[in-house]
Amino acid sequence: MNRPLILARHALVAGAAIAALCAQPLLAQSMSYEPVDGESSASGSTKKRGGLSSRSAGGGARTTIQPYIEATQNVLFELSPGDDVLTYSTIAAGVDMALNGRRTQGAVSVRYERRIAQGKNNRGINGDTVSGLARVKHDLVPRKLAIEAGALAVRTRFEGNGASSLNPVANGDASNQVYSLYAGPAVSTNVGDVALSGSYMLGYTRIEQSSSPQNPPANSLTQVFDDSVAQSAQVSAGIAAGTVLPIGLTATGSFFQEDISNLDQRVRDMRASIQANYPVSSTVAVIGAIGYEDVSVSSRDALRDANGNGLIGSDGRFVTDTSRDRQIAYETDGLTWDAGVMWRPSRRTALSAFIGRRYDSTTYYGSFSYTPNDRSALTIAVFDNISGFGGQVNRALRDLPTDFEVNRDPFNGQISGCANGAQGGGCINNALSSVSASVFRARGVNATYSRRIGRMTAGIGGGYIRRSFIARQDSVLGAANGTLDESYFVDAGINGPIDRRSSFAISTYAALFQNGVSDLQDITTVGANASYFRNLTDRLVATAAVGLVSVNRKVVEDDTIASGLVGLRYSF
Repeated sequence: MNRPLILARHALVAGAAIAALCAQPLLAQSMSYEPVDGESSASGSTKKRGGLSSRSAGGGARTTIQPYIEATQNVLFELSPGDDVLTYSTIAAGVDMALNGRRTQGAVSVRYERRIAQGKNNRGINGDTVSGLARVKHDLVPRKLAIEAGALAVRTRFEGNGASSLNPVANGDASNQVYSLYAGPAVSTNVGDVALSGSYMLGYTRIEQSSSPQNPPANSLTQVFDDSVAQSAQVSAGIAAGTVLPIGLTATGSFFQEDISNLDQRVRDMRASIQANYPVSSTVAVIGAIGYEDVSVSSRDALRDANGNGLIGSDGRFVTDTSRDRQIAYETDGLTWDAGVMWRPSRRTALSAFIGRRYDSTTYYGSFSYTPNDRSALTIAVFDNISGFGGQVNRALRDLPTDFEVNRDPFNGQISGCANGAQGGGCINNALSSVSASVFRARGVNATYSRRIGRMTAGIGGGYIRRSFIARQDSVLGAANGTLDESYFVDAGINGPIDRRSSFAISTYAALFQNGVSDLQDITTVGANASYFRNLTDRLVATAAVGLVSVNRKVVEDDTIASGLVGLRYSF
């Protein structure tokens, strides 16, 4: 096993250990398994039943570390296309951490699960998985130098048309294991009236393909991504409006590169621009920018057999012909422009909306955040970029809040696609909705909304992504060039207490994948589950859950599975 894979496998565990060592006092992260006793975290009490916590001298903020072990008994009822009944047990161990100190903010949730099937027909249920999410930011020098890191481990189900969806029912159910991590520094300072900033991020993403897709691959578009290394850097220098000139001016340079192992594909995106900022009022500013871009996508071809067909390796992917030079698949350079508006009526509301010219075509992007109080938050982001699968996952991971509250599927322990924090949220569903190895231009939107309703917490996330694939016409990926696919998703849930010792959680999700080659390859996934938790003691919680998931395909029989479980969790 190579070193990058080892690092990826253990990134979440290492992140938890590092966060525990460097954590400053912080606010506790809410978790469904905590005792329900009517105490509010806002009361300032440091009392906690299970787990470790510490408060800062100033009060309020604290560190929370909640390790646990869990055992469950599960049953799966196949409603279609067959009628099998499968049973299995799980043994799991994990830790949830919340970080919100003077210099450290973040959250870590990591879990190891082992499945043990009963009976001969286990459909690949036997096996183990590591799942989790981590986002940590630490200020080495307050307001000047910070280091940021994040990691993701999740299992996805994939299809022969390239579609992918979160949280398959069984380990062997046409599944992939996705690992992604990134880290890097960010610096900001002032030299007189000039504000200077810079950042660098290094990311790594890998897919372990543990089984074959449910349907045979339809074309080269469905070649499964292997791994990639992504780098991004940005520097800027600017003056605020009214300091030297009536308008604000900012010079910016940025660099992005992703090296993908499949056929040695490379995405390189370099930009430089000058932006002018004119404040129309105390809350509205008009923005205009002009710049230069140099963007390219290149790759090598596959080794060919005597008939000219690409050779497939033991991992099911094309074998790269390293004897040939990398060839350009897409290239554009020249002037770019952007125009937009920024609206900031208060510290709780912010809007930015832009139209411009990039990638030799019109582009739209922007964001909106609204946190009217500490009980609700709305976040919307519109994006447009070129990358591979790994670069897209890294971007989605960086966009998640550092104070996220994790939600997990009760039947496989996997994280849900969306995470919400006090000031907003983010989703990884769009980035994970296709595992194709080809480079693509991604345009889409992510939106999340969370709200506390009394003592309950509700949240919903949704989004859309349109991928336009890029490849050389004369390469083995040529059939993918110019093809499109689209994905839509919605993920919603609510949880809260029932009485002093019991609580509940309900979640629903739906996803639609529209294939760019044929609508016969479209796939719809819908599911729902409900859980009940009962505190038997201060540390021991009993769980019961039921669920239903259905995968609808146009050319293959639907998969519909009902699930149930009972279990116990002990928190230390």
